Amino acid sequence: MLDHHPEIDYGTPRRTSTEEVTLEIDGQQVCVPKGTSLMRAAIDAGVQVPKLCATDSLEAFGSCRLCLVEIEGRRGYPASCTTPAEAGMKVRTQSPKLQQLRKGVMELYISDHPLDCLTCGANGDCELQDMAGVTGLRNVRYGFEGANHLQSQKDESNPYFSYDPSKCIVCNRCVRACEETQGTFALTISGRGFESRVSPGQDQPFMESECVSCGACVQACPTATLQEKSVIELGQPEHSVVTTCAYCGVGCGFKAEMKGTQVVRMVPWKDGAANEGHSCVKGRFAWGYATHQDRMLKPMIRSRITDPWREVSWDEAIGYAASEFKRLQAKYGRESIGGITSSRCTNEETYLAQKLVRAAFGNNNVDTCARVCHSPTGYGLKQTLGESAGTQTFKSVEKADVIVVIGANPTDGHPVFASRMKKRLRQGAKLIVIDPRRIDLVNSPHIKADYHLPLKPGTNVAVVTALAHVIVTEGLVKEDFVAERCETKSFNEWREFVSRPENSPEAFEAITGVPADMLRGAARLYATGGNGAIFYGLGVTEHSQGSTTVMGIANLAMATGNVGREGVGLNPLRGQNNVQGSCDMGSFPHELPGYRHVSDATTRALFESAWGVELQPEPGLRIPNMFGAALSGSFKGLYCEGEDIVQSDPNTQHVAAAMMAMECVVVQDLFLNETAKYAHVFLPGSSFLEKDGTFTNAERRISRVRKVMPPQAGLADWEVTVKLANALGYPMHYANPEAIMNEIALLTPTFHGVSYEKIERLGSIQWPCNDDAPEGTPTMHIDRFVRGKGKFIITQYQPTDEKVTQRFPLILTTGRILSQYNVGAQTRRTPNSEWHSEDRLEIHPHDAEDRGIKTGDWVGITSRAGETVLRAVVSERMQPGVVYTTFHFPESGANVITTDNSDWATNCPEYKVTAVQVLPVMQPSAWQQEYSRFNRVQQELLQAAQGSEAVGAK
Repeated sequence: MLDHHPEIDYGTPRRTSTEEVTLEIDGQQVCVPKGTSLMRAAIDAGVQVPKLCATDSLEAFGSCRLCLVEIEGRRGYPASCTTPAEAGMKVRTQSPKLQQLRKGVMELYISDHPLDCLTCGANGDCELQDMAGVTGLRNVRYGFEGANHLQSQKDESNPYFSYDPSKCIVCNRCVRACEETQGTFALTISGRGFESRVSPGQDQPFMESECVSCGACVQACPTATLQEKSVIELGQPEHSVVTTCAYCGVGCGFKAEMKGTQVVRMVPWKDGAANEGHSCVKGRFAWGYATHQDRMLKPMIRSRITDPWREVSWDEAIGYAASEFKRLQAKYGRESIGGITSSRCTNEETYLAQKLVRAAFGNNNVDTCARVCHSPTGYGLKQTLGESAGTQTFKSVEKADVIVVIGANPTDGHPVFASRMKKRLRQGAKLIVIDPRRIDLVNSPHIKADYHLPLKPGTNVAVVTALAHVIVTEGLVKEDFVAERCETKSFNEWREFVSRPENSPEAFEAITGVPADMLRGAARLYATGGNGAIFYGLGVTEHSQGSTTVMGIANLAMATGNVGREGVGLNPLRGQNNVQGSCDMGSFPHELPGYRHVSDATTRALFESAWGVELQPEPGLRIPNMFGAALSGSFKGLYCEGEDIVQSDPNTQHVAAAMMAMECVVVQDLFLNETAKYAHVFLPGSSFLEKDGTFTNAERRISRVRKVMPPQAGLADWEVTVKLANALGYPMHYANPEAIMNEIALLTPTFHGVSYEKIERLGSIQWPCNDDAPEGTPTMHIDRFVRGKGKFIITQYQPTDEKVTQRFPLILTTGRILSQYNVGAQTRRTPNSEWHSEDRLEIHPHDAEDRGIKTGDWVGITSRAGETVLRAVVSERMQPGVVYTTFHFPESGANVITTDNSDWATNCPEYKVTAVQVLPVMQPSAWQQEYSRFNRVQQELLQAAQGSEAVGAK
């Protein structure tokens, strides 16, 4: 979608009302919803009203006095932004008096504003400049002799935008955006009268303040006061392309504003249904990795991982990979190779990757990174509700009365959704946080959790079952909903189970660490507080009982009737941009696209007919099984597309050993990541800016990803997969990604109605989209569950095998931080590292004092799997006995110490519970020293290839 036109700014937000009012504006009859401002009514009718402090993403403020109008029968000149339209009004937006007033206001603004328009970074995109023209200002009578702000010092501390207070008109838009849109409250107006100026924090530089660099203030600023440094450097863009962010599972819509094929800036798309014009620091600013010098742009091959890389043509690299895969299958059997699809690639690319494995490899050895994050979501929701996905839209939270956040940290992991949630909380919704760590949502500006249940890691099932105990034994079950919508037998069995005294909050208190009265209060609030919405993350799924907890959460929602309408539901906050899509596309070894089991003969026959091959009826190997088979000698070859398993999977040393046991590892990625260092073939990948296709976010929303620049390495990812399939002897022929989506829609019932044309028309589509729901399904399970009747499943608490001992007395849990993303391959190659340049270990003051540890000290973290060394941060966010770290930097080795414990149903690793000891140390761990050596050798082997290419070029 090319967009050469600026979006219309209606000045004030849209109002919804069943009642409409009719009025007259400049002689034109206008009909608008009750509550609409005069400004919006006028602009909606095509009548432009001058404005500076007003923008339609923020509530009206009425400070600039440019939008004054005349209303027949009323005295004075009211501001149109703050005056609601009323029936029968007769409004004039233009008159000699209004012109005089507006020109006078503009003259005052310009009298304290630099007149450097021609060299200003906002030249061509400045509302102040536009309004000077609209009001007819031609001279300024006041001069610049008196006091002014023209010599105010710029704040260049933020790597992405500049703050120039000399150009500030104190319209308050940035302050209001920080409050209303982002919810951080990092900006204020300091001083009074003439001294008033925007201030980050307490007159601090932006980088020292609480600003999270979401960009809302920059977007709101009508002048060059807050300006992207990329625009200052490159100038104004000349066209834009609407696309979708490639970071977390929120799936924000963006306008890539371009000069030719160069990105000037990324601007959040107002019509993006997932984000509605908001963004975070990653999507808004951290896109520079796409053109980073570390990008690998030439295919490479080598026989052994100790050999130097050799740069070759695409045909030679793909031919070599295909011949090796054929050799391995001939020698070790058909099951000796497999593939891993990516949650960062498009639906179309992922569909082809799993098709490559099933049709060209001839087996079902395909898996995806969802295995190590949300596979329990798929299993648990499928068993209870009948569909492996979340039930709502993100916007649905605006109708929630009680919000439950379990095992998620939205302000860091899903910040745009968190801003929407915080807005609802500021409006009065209640909040329950269930997390071992005191996350920001527990207590932040204008938000305080009504209940924070600081459970011990690994006791999720006990807490969820105890909540159910209270709901059942205190008569809080929504009996009519359960009777109509759920299986009677399973409900009665569940009711009897959770009612047992051993499942009470009091019985579980010693196990969970949560006071019984607090847990009872939270259960009552969720069951009786109105619309109850549950949002959960990896703190639920990445446990040995991850699937059990998901089913337990579903039990709670069904028992209280909190499914099937807006404002309620079960909402998994997925970590990567297309982790939902990778699952939908058939990336699991037991399921074909659309979550249909490979053992089902009818489903297999459908795909066999379309693909022209016989498919295997037995599920293939999961990722952990691939590693085990590699170490036992039966799994010898891997095609890994866009996934860094060596850094992201648990027990790093085990994964590395498995990689070294394989004879042909093919990696397709942007950078020589940790997995690529064990590869024999490297195929350059494409960033989201070079992709054409679709992503599916956590709310099942299918959005278009549009190419804004050609693939830097010459081929798009889908073209690489097609070439590899053809080289293996399985013909694939597609003209473009749209043809791939047409095949997906043909073969997948929940996608039958999906097409690029429809996405273009609607903006996005939430599956299921078929004859029953031709424009998609925003809310699932409205009248009945997908499986028919909802099924309650007993959730017996089983303690994890990972227990604290005298040798390992602490529990380590892991998570993310706002500025970095996943394994950091993208964000570490941007200025985001200025906020977070290393992984650190958070430890409670009591545990730190016992060990003589202070903030900044190097500490060794030892588990039964391994040891690593990090710098400590002493923090009361953690409870005593629990330590926490992130996993964004490979040299940190966070997954060296995580174990191979996993969820009983899906093999999702138990990242969130690892028994460790933490002690002060003076040097890196043995693993880190070996990592440094191995990394140095691999970089030298890469440089040898690049050096020989440079010599050849001469």
